[in-house]
Amino acid sequence: MTQDRTRGVAVVTGASSGIGTEYAQRLAADGWDLVLVARRAERLTGLAGRLRETAGMTVETVVADLARPADLARVAERVAAGDVGLLVNNAGINGYGPFTEVDPGLLAKVVEVNVVAPTVLARAALPAMTAQGRGAVINVASLLAFAGSQPPGSLPHRAVYAGTKGYMVTFTRTLAAELAGTPVRVQVVCPGLTATEFHLGAGDTPVEGERRVHDEGGMPAADVVTASLAALAAGEVVCVPGLADAGAVERLVEAEVALRGGSGASLAPRYRDGHGPGAS
Repeated sequence: MTQDRTRGVAVVTGASSGIGTEYAQRLAADGWDLVLVARRAERLTGLAGRLRETAGMTVETVVADLARPADLARVAERVAAGDVGLLVNNAGINGYGPFTEVDPGLLAKVVEVNVVAPTVLARAALPAMTAQGRGAVINVASLLAFAGSQPPGSLPHRAVYAGTKGYMVTFTRTLAAELAGTPVRVQVVCPGLTATEFHLGAGDTPVEGERRVHDEGGMPAADVVTASLAALAAGEVVCVPGLADAGAVERLVEAEVALRGGSGASLAPRYRDGHGPGAS
């Protein structure tokens, strides 16, 4: 393998397990030096040691809880250093549970980790990337971003989590349009159920012990990363690893264009003459 040191460093958040670990392993094998970010120091240290030994790359570790402003600021400072060629915003927590029963502090933490942190880190990374004319940001979302109207049952109670992932989809697609015509790429990857430890906790505290997989199974994390990196090379902004019908994304765009037709100055007929809810 020929290592390309000109492309810079890849930063991977949430690197201590699951999809984040797979990104780290794949990128190291592809010749990237790494900055790995996660809460669990022991796991980060072990992963970094293995990657240095097997891939021969430089691997930095940053132990940080991205829900904490001071920790996020430290990571953002590293991301803004000017040598980052790829940022993978993978860290996320779920906070699953009925909205009126989940602790408000946990819901706030879901927003901090899933929305505030990737936004801050993308903002830290992109100025240098655009100035240097190279770089990419990958944001890891979820197919639950598109599941808003579906009731719990086979799906988890997820009002805030799904909302944060919906933000990531809209943020990434809008940012991609803003950066169109530049060499800098952005992608949002939306996996379905993935075989990781994600469902073993709500995210308020890290899952203890060795890496393992929740009982629900799902797509292997390695396949999610394979799809993401292939889609990035192909210029796909929205990557759904298990979606065979790529045209579904274009149909989503068409539906959005139709909805935007409601931006005119005229009120829709169904809202005229007091026929709305509660009208007598």
